[in-house]
Amino acid sequence: MTVSATKPSADHLMDTPLPVLINELGVTLTDSPITDRAFFGAVIVPRKTGELRLTMPTGRSELEHDTVARYLLAQALGVPVPGMPAPFVTTRIPAKQTEVTL
Repeated sequence: MTVSATKPSADHLMDTPLPVLINELGVTLTDSPITDRAFFGAVIVPRKTGELRLTMPTGRSELEHDTVARYLLAQALGVPVPGMPAPFVTTRIPAKQTEVTL
């Protein structure tokens, strides 16, 4: 899915099994080499294609992985969802590519 494509509803984003959601959206999921415990993942949008790449650290619980992946996708796609509690912080980095990092 490109960022400009139709976004899913919040209910669909939260209720669809994550592997199915990632497939539906055409998101590329990759393991992140970042091992810092304060890094929870990032969505990268290459400027030329607009496709989404979700990169997540390995070794996290299934609940953490699922929750953070859905939240980052919601942020990248502009789907309104409640914010994450402290200490989670979402940062947007506008540059040659846009990243949403948690």
